[in-house]
Amino acid sequence: MKKSLLILISAFLLTLSMSAQEWTPLFNGKNLNGWKKIGGKAEYKVTDGVITGKFKTGTASSFLATVQEYGDFILEFSFKIEGGLNSGVQFRSYTLVDKTVAGYQFEIDGKYSGGIYEEKGRGWLALTTADGYKAGDWNTARIEAVGNSIRTWINGKPRTNLWDAKTGKGFIALQVHEISQKEQDGKTVSWKDIKICTKDVERYRTRTDIPVVNRVPNTISPEEAEEGWILLWDGKTTANWRSAKSAGFPAKGWLIEDGILKVVKSDGGESTNGGDIITEKKYKNFILSVDFKITEGANSGIKYFVNPDVNKAEGSAIGCEFQILDDLRHPDAKLGVKGNRKLGSLYDLIPAPDSKPFNINSFNTATVIVNDSHVEHWLNGVKMLEYTRNNQMWNALVAYSKYGSWINFGNFTDGHILLQDHGDEVWFQNIKLKEIH
Repeated sequence: MKKSLLILISAFLLTLSMSAQEWTPLFNGKNLNGWKKIGGKAEYKVTDGVITGKFKTGTASSFLATVQEYGDFILEFSFKIEGGLNSGVQFRSYTLVDKTVAGYQFEIDGKYSGGIYEEKGRGWLALTTADGYKAGDWNTARIEAVGNSIRTWINGKPRTNLWDAKTGKGFIALQVHEISQKEQDGKTVSWKDIKICTKDVERYRTRTDIPVVNRVPNTISPEEAEEGWILLWDGKTTANWRSAKSAGFPAKGWLIEDGILKVVKSDGGESTNGGDIITEKKYKNFILSVDFKITEGANSGIKYFVNPDVNKAEGSAIGCEFQILDDLRHPDAKLGVKGNRKLGSLYDLIPAPDSKPFNINSFNTATVIVNDSHVEHWLNGVKMLEYTRNNQMWNALVAYSKYGSWINFGNFTDGHILLQDHGDEVWFQNIKLKEIH
């Protein structure tokens, strides 16, 4: 009996020791041993177990970086910043030829704390609100960087969930951002209790309900796959797509370059060059996500509930359309009724708001959600509109649009997804779909 009890106790202690997370302090609380200064001339000092960085006008952003580099890790620290200022904690970062710092940054400010920004790179990778952030007070932060997965927390609340593959290893650095206003001179940002875990980090990852933001082009992250997302375009071939007017893929008018599907610039006409392309399969209830980038003055669209047999004549295939347009430069923006031909609109039927999150110089994300008769348009995470089809009001709306002559327009049970050739150069990537059951 005693022997059995001893075995049970030994097994318990072994399990406990195996499960104990091992932390290594990055800051000894006394001095800056193990750290080096990079970039600007802001001052860092240690007082009572706290590293304090002092903002200074007339100098570039300053960084206090670890001498050692880290790949996969869990990092925890506390921070406090005076109001109205901006700072951050770099990780998996590196020094450029001009001695500036590049890499991932955990944002510290009053609006986006906990967001992930790429310094000297792509900019915002995963935005968040400052929910749970305590202005002017100490906050706790957690960063989990494991392989392509990067997640952040503030005061125990999950803030971001990023899937990316650009930089796998680098130093950690405390940033004092450059300032231009004299009244900010001498204000401070502080850090303490900085510790890191680099052993068995996969075991200690924290569950999060924050949706993943996938920044690896034309891929499905493990979380997306688990949720049922699929790629409609593989980023390399024409597989799963064909012409809206024939069985094969268009012989001209479309290019695949560096993971981007491009509509070739032609005469600005509707399907007069390569023509529209559609998915091989039809879809009924789904969430569709497409990243697109337009050139100045361009016109295009993403259509759904497309039946290519409806229109075999010239012009685009018929279906409900998420309008893609340069509202400022293309004349179509001034046509239609109350702006229902502008970006994000249900083309010629329902207008999107005039104020919308959009950048013509970068990729933007169009999302269409179809759940039976309920449909929504989203642009860069903001809802543009919603509507219900297959009812009297919908049929009346269609009757007074350019689609009034097409029988059963928008009321099909299912249909193909379409990318439009409207004669302007437009880029597509990250074409994904999740079926709703």
